[in-house]
Amino acid sequence: MLVQIPSLAVLLQVGYRTAPEANFEWAQSGMFLLIIAIGIAGYVVQARLQAVFRKYSKVEFPGGLTGAEVAEKMLRDNHIHNVQVTHVKGHLTDHFNPQTMTVNLSDSVYSSSSVAAAAVAAHECGHAVQHAQGYAPLVMRSQLVPVVQFASSAATWVILLGLVLLATTQNELVCWIGIGMIAMSALFSIVTLPVEYNASARALEWLKTSRTMPEAQLSQARVALGWAARTYLVAALGAIASVLYYVFIVLGSRRD
Repeated sequence: MLVQIPSLAVLLQVGYRTAPEANFEWAQSGMFLLIIAIGIAGYVVQARLQAVFRKYSKVEFPGGLTGAEVAEKMLRDNHIHNVQVTHVKGHLTDHFNPQTMTVNLSDSVYSSSSVAAAAVAAHECGHAVQHAQGYAPLVMRSQLVPVVQFASSAATWVILLGLVLLATTQNELVCWIGIGMIAMSALFSIVTLPVEYNASARALEWLKTSRTMPEAQLSQARVALGWAARTYLVAALGAIASVLYYVFIVLGSRRD
């Protein structure tokens, strides 16, 4: 499930426009270098993921199964009969929805018989297996969803108000509330990491043990899923950097 997390760039712009200059300077250089590094890393990872997916989308899956057929087979092999495989529009919009109990596969995966499609389909079924087995990080992430949805939509405005109050009255309370909201998004990103890496591990293990995919293609699937997982790692680093940035601003205000 996709949850909107406040953009680090947007939040930084808010801080830049409202924080007192004297309080901002000491954290500015280091944090901007970190932001630039994370931004570059995010661009590289996304570009590499797209390139890898395009490459392995042209490699035919030896068994001839489509992404939808791979998903259905993995669900059956794991004795999961209450999850439906469906088609959704878009590119790499694949996801497992525990509310509707569906594995939703995108245009480039559902009817494709490529190695990339098989890998993505198996990964999403990995989430279905996690759900069926009560995998703790997935349960925790699901519980965080409504909290993060509210926090992510309100955090920018709370931070903006908090920084204005900090600059005019030295009152930190609203700032800390806003930071807490951003921290919830960061926590969500951190919890997402084991969920995604574990789903990929389950997918690769099933592709191997079920003999659904030969070793040569399994290595390609591993590469594709590895790059996909790195996008979540970059997102988590960005979320953590956002929290640290505003903590530095509040602590820096005490120096005056």
